[in-house]
Amino acid sequence: MKLPLPATRRTLSRHLLIWTLGAQLAVWVVMVAVGWSTSLRETRKFTDGHLVAVAQLWLGTASWNQGPVSAPLPVPREDVHEYAQDVALLVWDNGRLVTDSDQLVAGLDLATLPEKGLVTVVVRDAHGEPHNWRAYVETYRADGHERRVAALLDLKKRYVLASDIAEHLASPSLILLPLVALVMWWTIRRGLRPLDQLSDEVAALDGFAGQRLDTQHRFHEFSSTVTAINTMVDGLQAQAQRERQFASDVAHELRTPLTAITLQARAAQADPSPQRLARLEQEALRAGRILTQLLDLARAQRAGQQAQAGDAVQDTALGEMAAHLISAHAQLAYESDHEMSLVQEQGEVSVQVQPMLLELALRNLIENALRHTPPGTQVEVSVWRDARGQGVSVSDDGQRAGVTAPAAQASSGLGLGLRLVERIAEELGARLERDNGVAPMTTRFSLRWPA
Repeated sequence: MKLPLPATRRTLSRHLLIWTLGAQLAVWVVMVAVGWSTSLRETRKFTDGHLVAVAQLWLGTASWNQGPVSAPLPVPREDVHEYAQDVALLVWDNGRLVTDSDQLVAGLDLATLPEKGLVTVVVRDAHGEPHNWRAYVETYRADGHERRVAALLDLKKRYVLASDIAEHLASPSLILLPLVALVMWWTIRRGLRPLDQLSDEVAALDGFAGQRLDTQHRFHEFSSTVTAINTMVDGLQAQAQRERQFASDVAHELRTPLTAITLQARAAQADPSPQRLARLEQEALRAGRILTQLLDLARAQRAGQQAQAGDAVQDTALGEMAAHLISAHAQLAYESDHEMSLVQEQGEVSVQVQPMLLELALRNLIENALRHTPPGTQVEVSVWRDARGQGVSVSDDGQRAGVTAPAAQASSGLGLGLRLVERIAEELGARLERDNGVAPMTTRFSLRWPA
């Protein structure tokens, strides 16, 4: 039995490329058609004007043997083309001026004219104002006879002609520019429509309800994005599950002492014996410790937010912190008949953390060891460094009451404290580990920072 082949997903880049190229092709076809039509029209006008100018030139050459000509050549106005330039002619026959079509000789320095070639000269009008003219001079010599022709063009008129041609050529582009912008805008909007659809799907996603994005999307480029979003959603769901489990543990931890307080209070009303009152006090203290741990957790979360903002993180020596907490719990250890000791490596072992968070975590581990092991237990706090990293451990040689599950699953009287330490360890970039320790120790909780 043949399995169906997976459908090949289109790539977004290919999708956008097809639409963009298609739009550009359509615009190009329109521009070519308009440009071709404009070129033909302007070329016809330009060649017609050139023909008129050549006709004027040949009309001028017809008067060489008829004596000097000083008036403009009689070209009918109806034949003058918009591209026909007013070309002035100066003709000499054996050094004698025979043609001056525009009466330029009086304002022209003849010494500036070369024997042959192009040159820009200055011609002064009747009022003495200078004007730039472009001149082409050609000299013909044959059989002892010399003829010299100078054709001149006012540069101002040539600039007017160039501006007119540029305007004709630029006008279609200016007209098509808004059309090109509109087509490109429509093309981009059409090409990015799948991305808008993905954005709508993400906006409608309810991560806490277990919803995820469909990974079988049409475009290959969306695969990494969809995977990243689903990973984030999975993380949020896992975090929500941990929060629900934590809330359940807190409710269970509080329900036990509160129920005991209620029962002991009712019993004390009937028989207020010292034993009942002591039991009532013990359960009230237990509830108070749970509330204290919840306050510690709230402080840890606030401190974690400050750490993410880059505040209060500093180099903290694990040995100094451990020695400080052992000294602070010396009275509690004496009252509960526990023996405490500190073991640390030679040389300083330090980590980049928030000192307050580290103190909360280590204090909870020490208090758990002191409160949930029988009298006479040895409690050892050790600071170490090995190939896998560095950290601090709290070990004891006593059997903890009711604790047989790992820290991540503990739900006994000390489970809330261990969950608090787990939360703080995440904020510190460490990992909470539990094992049997090194004999004679039977239980060890460690905060490990990877190498």
